[in-house]
Amino acid sequence: MAKKYFGTDGIRGAVNSKNINGDMFFKFGLATGTYFKTQKKKKQLAIIAKDTRLSGYSLEPALVSGLTSAGMHVYTLGPLPTNGLAMLTKSMKANMGIMITASHNPYYDNGLKLFGPDGLKLSNKIEKKIETLIDEKIEKSLSKPKKLGRVKRLETANKDYIKILKSNLPKDFNLRGLRIVIDCANGAGYKAGPELLKSLGAKVFSTGINPNGLNINKNCGSTFPNKIRLAVKKYKAHIGISLDGDADRIIMCDEKGIIIDGDQIIAAIAMRWKRKKMLRGGVVGTLMSNYGLENFFKLHDIKFLRSNVGDRFVKEKMQKNNFNLGGEQSGHIILGKFATTGDGLLVALEVLFSLRKGKKASSFFNTFKKIPQILVNIDVKDKSIIKNINIKNSIKLAEKLIKGQGRILVRSSGTESKIRVMGESDNSKLLQKCFKIILKKIK
Repeated sequence: MAKKYFGTDGIRGAVNSKNINGDMFFKFGLATGTYFKTQKKKKQLAIIAKDTRLSGYSLEPALVSGLTSAGMHVYTLGPLPTNGLAMLTKSMKANMGIMITASHNPYYDNGLKLFGPDGLKLSNKIEKKIETLIDEKIEKSLSKPKKLGRVKRLETANKDYIKILKSNLPKDFNLRGLRIVIDCANGAGYKAGPELLKSLGAKVFSTGINPNGLNINKNCGSTFPNKIRLAVKKYKAHIGISLDGDADRIIMCDEKGIIIDGDQIIAAIAMRWKRKKMLRGGVVGTLMSNYGLENFFKLHDIKFLRSNVGDRFVKEKMQKNNFNLGGEQSGHIILGKFATTGDGLLVALEVLFSLRKGKKASSFFNTFKKIPQILVNIDVKDKSIIKNINIKNSIKLAEKLIKGQGRILVRSSGTESKIRVMGESDNSKLLQKCFKIILKKIK
C-alpha cells in the first residue's frame, strides 16, 4: 500500500500547503511521539534540528507542541547538518531525532526527516505505523497534564557534532598549508563547515554562510557548483567543497576548477579503501549512478549494486549486503564505517585525509570516464501519468532503440511534482532521438 505522507526522503512540500503547516506538524509530532515513547519505558526524549528556512520558525513550535503533548521531552538544537542530528540522536540516547528541512529545495519548501534511536532513517514499516497514528483522533494520543513533556534548548550541538567528526581522525591530523573553499548553501552547515576546517588549520574561504531565511540553496550550494569553481580559481585553492541546504550532500571541485560529482567521489574513495583493505563487500549506487561508474567497478573487480533513488534505500541495500560504502551521483554519500546517513562534511574529511601527503585533488579524482548523461525534469500536476499506457509504450520504444548503446530511465520524483527522464550513451544523436519519443508523450 502506498504511503500517504512520507516520500522518498521523509515528508516534504510547499510551506503552508496541505502537509507542511502548523496544524500538520503538530499532528506529526503527536504521532511520532506516541509511536516512539512505546519503544522505550524509561527515557522519553526527542531532539530536533533544522536548516535555515524562515518557515522553520513557525513549523518547529508546532512540532514541539505535538511531541510534548504526547509526553515526549524535547531538546531543540537549532541549525545543524542532518547527519549531526543522526549522530547526536545516538550519542544522546534519544528515542528519535527530527530534522526540519527540505534539503536542496528552495526556501518556500520544507519538510521532515525522521531518525530512530539507532540514527537510521525510518523503515517503510515504521512510517506506515506513524501515518496510521497521524490520521487517528488527536484525543487518543494526548497525555495527561502531569505527563506532558518539557522543552530545553541545547546550544552546543554544532560543537558536539564537530567533536564526533574529528574523533574519526588521528589526533595529529591537520590541514595546515591547504587552501579550501567551502560553500555552505546558506543552510544548516553554515556554522559547522567553516569552523571544522579552520579548527584543523586550513586557510578557509567561505561562501553561503549568511542565511536570511530566504536564500538557502539560492544560486549556491551543491545544486549550483559553478560558485565554488569560480572561487577555487579566484583564491587559488587546493580544493572546493559545496554542501546543500541540510549538508547531507557534497559536490567538490579540484584545483583545476573541474567539478567532481558524487559518482566520482565514490569511485575515488572506493579505490583508496580497496587498496587499504577497508572496503567491505562492495559499493551501492542508485538507478541514477553513471554507467561509466558501473563499468569502472567491473574493471577493478569491485562489486556494484544499484538501489532505488534516495540515500535511505542506499543504506538499506548496504545493510542487507554488508557493504560499507554507497551513495548517489547528487552527492549523498554514506561512509558506513562512520555514519548512518549522508554527510557532506564527513565525506570532505575522508577526501582531505587522502590528500594529506600533498596529493593533488585532480590526481585523486582521476578515476573513470563518465558516459554522457542527460537529465530532464518535467513539472507535472500528477506524477501518476507515468503509468499512462502511451507513455509506457514510448519508454519501451526508446529502451529498445538504445539497447546495447546506453540506457534510459524514467521515474517520478519522490519529493517533487516532477517526472525525471535520464539517458546515457556515447551516441548523442540516438540519445536525443529517444528523449524526443518520451518527452513528446509526457508534455
